[in-house]
This record gives sequence, structure tokens and C-alpha cells, in this order.
Amino acid sequence: MEEDDFISKSRRKRESHALQDLGEALVDLPAEQLARIELPEKLRNAVTEARTITKHEARRRQMQYIGKLMRLIDAGPIRAQVEAIHAPSGQATALFHLAERWRAELLANEDAMAGFSREFPSADAGEVARLVAQAKAERHAGRAPKYFRELFQYVNGLVQDKARSEP
Repeated sequence: MEEDDFISKSRRKRESHALQDLGEALVDLPAEQLARIELPEKLRNAVTEARTITKHEARRRQMQYIGKLMRLIDAGPIRAQVEAIHAPSGQATALFHLAERWRAELLANEDAMAGFSREFPSADAGEVARLVAQAKAERHAGRAPKYFRELFQYVNGLVQDKARSEP
């Protein structure tokens, strides 16, 4: 055996655990999403069976079996499909944070409206200015953040629309 072919026991265990984690992700997927993923028949049956097991030890053994099956195949394409399913939630989170940053910038900086209008030309500048003024007034008066939320909803709508229209 050459030194280049050597894989440490720790690395093999990490890879094995990663495959078991991928198997767990498959088991946790909703049925309609699982149906869209291309899996070998034996692995699909093991995942389907694991979904019905409620006993802890039996489920653990089934998950080990799924990991063993996954070591026999190339798990890369399966991992890519699972990540593609979860990717939109990451994009949605990023868009949510972008909307929060714009709201904070609009409330903190008087000059932010010009940048906002350039970024979102479809925005109604009068409506944004009204919501910003009301959100500042309610914050100053210590009232409930009604307009603060409305401003976020308005900005978030624009951010979402822009994301849908741009590839």
C-alpha cells in the first residue's frame, strides 16, 4: 500500500458520519421532496423504512445501515440534490437580512433614501418617507412598532420582487 492511498481511521469515521448525516437528512425530508431525489432502490427502501421506525435503538441501527449503503455508492449527487432543496431557504434568509439592513439604514440615515431609490426604482418614495417618519415618531413616543413593521414589510416586498425578477 502506498502512502498516498492511506486514509486515517479518523478521516474514515468522519466520512462515515457525514454519510449517516446525509442519510438522516434524507429521512427527515417531506415525502414529496424525497420522491424527487434520485436514489438506488435499496437505499430508497431503507430510507422509507427508517421513516416508520419510532424506537430509538432500532432507528439508530437503521441509520447505520443507511450510512453503510451510502458508502457503497457515490453520495455526491445525492448530497447535491439535498443541498439544492435546502438552498432556497438560505436565499430567503439572505433576502430577509437585506430587507432588515435597508430598513435600519433608512431609519438611521437621512441620505439612505437616494440609494434605496436607485436600488429599487419601483419604490414609492413618498410611501417610504411616510413609513420612515411614522416609524421614527412611534419609536420616539415609545409606542408599539406598528409602522416599524409596516416599513419592513414594504421594503421586504420590494427586495423579494427584485430577487424574483433578476436571475
